[in-house]
Amino acid sequence: MRCPFCNSEETQVKDSRPTEDNTAIRRRRACTACGARFTTFERVQLRELTVVKKNGHRNPFEREKLERSISIATRKRQVDADKIDRMINGIVRQLESSGDQEVTSEKIGELVMEGLANIDSVSYVRFASVYREFREAKDFEEFIGELHSGVTT
Repeated sequence: MRCPFCNSEETQVKDSRPTEDNTAIRRRRACTACGARFTTFERVQLRELTVVKKNGHRNPFEREKLERSISIATRKRQVDADKIDRMINGIVRQLESSGDQEVTSEKIGELVMEGLANIDSVSYVRFASVYREFREAKDFEEFIGELHSGVTT
């Protein structure tokens, strides 16, 4: 494993343990070159997934990109990190176990929105504003109106 600080390939595992939900192995590592310590996670990947974008382009699925999007939506919110991690694990498991090699970006977006709706309404609206490409304040008003009436599309 390459050190993220000095790029040395000489690192040692100091401690390994499963995550709380037993979906990954957490490893504490130390770089023998610079002495820096860092954490890595090892997860089972059932299959290689390809994301089909709205414009038809195909890209490999990246868990980190999913994590980044959710992190942006939940930024500065009092949202439990464990809940977010469980949500991400659930989405990835659902995608990998679907049997499909390709998954649409729309499907991923809907799964994220469903998860965020159950965790934090502000994060849900933030994500929806990007995912559904809100252009004007009235787009927010309509969406929040649908949210209050229980009818979201």
